[in-house]
Amino acid sequence: MSWNLRALPDQTGRTIVVTGANAGLGYFTSEQLASAGAHVVLACRNPAKAAAAAAAIRGRVPGASVSTLELDVSDLTSVRKAAARMLDLPQLHGLILNAGIVHPPTDRSVSLDGIELVLATNYTGHFLLTSLVLPALQRTPGSRVVALGSMISRLMDSSLDDLQLETTYNGWKAYAQSKIAMQAFGFELDRRLRAAGLGGPAGVQSLVSHPGYSISGLTPGIRGVNEVRRSKRFVDTLQGFIGAQGKDAGAWPTVRAAIDPAAVGGEYYGPRFLTRGAAARQRPTRTSLDRGIADHLFARTEDLVGEPFAL
Repeated sequence: MSWNLRALPDQTGRTIVVTGANAGLGYFTSEQLASAGAHVVLACRNPAKAAAAAAAIRGRVPGASVSTLELDVSDLTSVRKAAARMLDLPQLHGLILNAGIVHPPTDRSVSLDGIELVLATNYTGHFLLTSLVLPALQRTPGSRVVALGSMISRLMDSSLDDLQLETTYNGWKAYAQSKIAMQAFGFELDRRLRAAGLGGPAGVQSLVSHPGYSISGLTPGIRGVNEVRRSKRFVDTLQGFIGAQGKDAGAWPTVRAAIDPAAVGGEYYGPRFLTRGAAARQRPTRTSLDRGIADHLFARTEDLVGEPFAL
């Protein structure tokens, strides 16, 4: 089925939560979903930035329905509090696992829960959040979870045996590992949903997306949300010649995975030309689909978050 970003399926009456929605990919994912009529919950660490993003969406999308929710995905206590509030929603049609660290720290650091910080932010908090809000997704026919992966999974690989990287930390290794984990999680979640009889079009479906090479300097400027220095815009414009795109375009695959009626659980969406382009279905890496790696990942993640996954 063809996909037209300018004629998105009507989402009126549907509620979708987007983590890390105050800037970058999360903001544009939220704006595009709101433009289709969805009520979008901006789940963000900083309440002031979340309020600014909500105001920006209302200003750019007439009649937009948005609200905010405080959530720091790197803090498991915050995740549990946010999940409790999400369970109060009458229905939850979509959960977009977007929040994350894009530029990893040079030196290893850990979250309040003792988890390597990049992994905690990009993956383990989302693992726990999804498990805790599964009842809200289950009571909402046709609900979807979309895990945000990365094209770095094609450039670097990991069997995910050393999640904490206590003696082997490298910033880009940590980032790649966290995104490979997110992809493996998204595909394994869909398998588990189907095995439990909870998946399929009328149940809960899990999909994975990646934004290609999306950078700030090619992204439309929005006061309080995306304000880029002239020098960075110049440098990033040059990167456009080698395949970069704006984060507004980088949000397209996630939006398609979340609301395309033809999309089904277990699918992977990204830019048509890998780094940029219209949203298209793509083939995931072998590691992302490896069931043995996924099973091992779930078991070790359960140890890190201190409780078993709901499935």
